[in-house]
Amino acid sequence: MATLDRVNLTIENPWEEEPEEYSSGLPAAPPSRIEIPAALAGQRIDQALAQLLPEHSRNRLQGWVREGAVLLDGVQVAPKHKVWGGEWMSLSLPESVADETHAAQDIPLRIVFEDDTLIVIDKPVGLVVHPGNGNRDGTLLNALLHHDPALAALPRAGIVHRLDKDTSGLMVVARTLQSQTDLVRQLQARSVSRHYLALAQGSLAARQGTVDEPIGRHPVHRTRMAVVASGKPAVTHYTVRRRYEDCTLVECRLETGRTHQIRVHLAHLGHPLVGDALYAGRRHRLGPAFPRQALHAFRLALVHPASGQPVAWEVPLADDLTQLIDSLERP
Repeated sequence: MATLDRVNLTIENPWEEEPEEYSSGLPAAPPSRIEIPAALAGQRIDQALAQLLPEHSRNRLQGWVREGAVLLDGVQVAPKHKVWGGEWMSLSLPESVADETHAAQDIPLRIVFEDDTLIVIDKPVGLVVHPGNGNRDGTLLNALLHHDPALAALPRAGIVHRLDKDTSGLMVVARTLQSQTDLVRQLQARSVSRHYLALAQGSLAARQGTVDEPIGRHPVHRTRMAVVASGKPAVTHYTVRRRYEDCTLVECRLETGRTHQIRVHLAHLGHPLVGDALYAGRRHRLGPAFPRQALHAFRLALVHPASGQPVAWEVPLADDLTQLIDSLERP
């Protein structure tokens, strides 16, 4: 904690963000049959659905139409198909939004804030966010289902964005379908702000800068991301907070939320994160030894889905990163 007091964490623009969002998946089944009102005449069917079912995201609705889960007068149509009023839409959707059945597990959670709408978590190092290959349980999702069994009714137990297993810090989880959709839309609209502290190898030449380079799957090493011309646009802003002998403490804020974005962009600059075995490679051995990528999400700000008011939270660095920086501060 003392280290945080010494390091200037002034946020120059707290409303930049990293929209590293999930698709919200499938929600609870809406009415099975809906008549298109005349007031929506001339609109695309996905636009009409967005007004008739505002609790669901546009991407989700478009997916239903493409998959044939939404029929117009008994016929499958494309999302761009126009409606003229009086048609009947029939919806054949799952009764449950859960991707699959996951076990509730009594895994301790560091809850920073919770109310009826959302939960804010300080994710510890080593906790996987969502079950997947090699991590079928023991994840944040399993812990959330134990903390609040009602989250089983939501896609991914309300999770709307993620952090890497070995990245620590703040995450927000929705407690209702409406708030989950709202948070996903905020991420897409770039009105969610997430700030990170990263310890980069070497000394960055500029006090601040921007990396504007597309990120996509590495053409050879498929488990890695990379700066590639065919990738998706990715923009990272960084500011140097403290320089040490062979590493630099950097605050990062992102305009986009690509997988591993901070790690990839700093490695692209020639300054991979301390402890980042995936992106540092054998050529980079600067900085102190550290068992994980030195990256922590320390600030989260968003518009509360229920109140419509801006809210924000900050947490101290994870203990291991605090100890590392404390060691660098010693003469």
